[in-house]
Amino acid sequence: MTTLWLITDNKPGHRSQLQGLAQALAARTTVETHWIDTPAGLAAFGHWLTGRFPPGAALPDPDLILVAGHRTHLAGLATRRARGGKLIALMRPSLPLGWFDLCVIPQHDNPPVRPNVVATRGVLNTARPSAEREAGKGLFLIGGPSKHHGWDRPALLAQIDAILTATPAMRWTLTTSRRTPADTESALLALRERGVDVRPVRDTAPGWAMEQVARSAQAWVTEDSVSMVYESLTAGAATGLLAVPRLGETRITAGVAELQREGFVTPFADWQRTGRLSTPPERLAEADRVAEAVLAQFGA
Repeated sequence: MTTLWLITDNKPGHRSQLQGLAQALAARTTVETHWIDTPAGLAAFGHWLTGRFPPGAALPDPDLILVAGHRTHLAGLATRRARGGKLIALMRPSLPLGWFDLCVIPQHDNPPVRPNVVATRGVLNTARPSAEREAGKGLFLIGGPSKHHGWDRPALLAQIDAILTATPAMRWTLTTSRRTPADTESALLALRERGVDVRPVRDTAPGWAMEQVARSAQAWVTEDSVSMVYESLTAGAATGLLAVPRLGETRITAGVAELQREGFVTPFADWQRTGRLSTPPERLAEADRVAEAVLAQFGA
């Protein structure tokens, strides 16, 4: 039995990473999983100073402590000092890497080559292929402006129109994100008249989009939605990128550009020329790969 403590700041993306690795470990060994809300920074520092970790007082000692998000790092260090276990940070920590037993860092963050670092394509997630994948089902995943990308509503709508026109037999679902501008969402709702099942994010349950992408043969993702790009690839869907303006070259845009060069994703402009989405050279299964590395290194 491997006891996992998952220390979370409850941000959805961070929880997804923790859950993705926990699920991959559970597929390979018997685990007992405990979720712990991270204490505030000053409280976590106090726990570290005293060598006690009250939030886990009633729990069995951890074999593996998983943290994701800067706010969880001190709590993880306090946990290890108080109760033992191996401390694993998902994403590059702001604290020295040597303070952690293992750091799982996306390639776009330029991780150093060292024994306690595992480099990944994107962040971990819970996506898995589904036996219910439907050849005639497609999905649009629409994001919004971010610090790395601007927004061009008319250009986005033109791309979606071109895809719908070229695929009359495909059954399309579309969902938005919390970043999608209101005027864009209003325009997208009009696509219901063309048979698109439009589901604004506020009308979907947690995990709904992940279920949809696992069941879809292809997914078109606005390139600002980097996490959904990696989730689509992990689910095994052929993945196209809807172009949105880039605000310069950043580590995030460089990571997406690398996926393009290696044939994992198809930019809209390439699809316009060929009329098809490329088949990725392999399905991403980074949570599985990391789980195997964890078990090999720590023998949990």
